[in-house]
Formats: sequence, structure tokens, C-alpha cells
Amino acid sequence: MHVQLPEKLYYSIGEVAEAFGVNTSLIRFWEKEFDVLKPKKNAKGNRKFTPEDIKNLELIYHLVKERGFTLEGAKTHLKENKQQTLNKFDLIRKLEGIKAQLQELKDQL
Repeated sequence: MHVQLPEKLYYSIGEVAEAFGVNTSLIRFWEKEFDVLKPKKNAKGNRKFTPEDIKNLELIYHLVKERGFTLEGAKTHLKENKQQTLNKFDLIRKLEGIKAQLQELKDQL
């Protein structure tokens, strides 16, 4: 899944949830469960996610929703093989981008 968000310093939880196609409650739940997610909170308690948080959310989404890991499995996988997982995930994202470009060229023909 390729997330389309504009270039900003901070994203609201609504923008993030809409980009991933999930409810905001799931984003809040993953924030509690995974230590790598640390959104900034303002005085009212609104969460603001940084681009680094978005990358971590993409990785968590990939592990849980696309590959079918349980939450515990995803946590241990991130702790034990984080660098290897990031490398594979980056490769998958690049290949999906290339596939989308090729599909777009095919549709134009």
C-alpha cells in the first residue's frame, strides 16, 4: 500500500487514518501498542504525526494488515529484525511504485 500524503511537518490523526483507510481508533490503539510510534500532542491532546511516524505506521500496517502478523508477532519482528524488515519494506515500496508507473503507461497505450 502506498500512502498519499502532502509534504508537511505534522499530520493530524484524521489525515493519517484517511490515508491508510482505517479508523482513527485503530491508529490510537497502535500508538499504545507499539513503542516506535510517538506522535506529538498539543495542549488539547490532539495527536500530530511526523513523517517518521508515518513511515513507522506504514511498516506496522504492512506487517499487520498485509502480511497477517498478530500484534505480538509484529512487535517481536520489529524488535528482532528491524533493519532487515525495513530493507525489505523499502524494496517492496519501490517495486510497487514501479508497478504503478508501468500500469499507468499500459493504460495510456
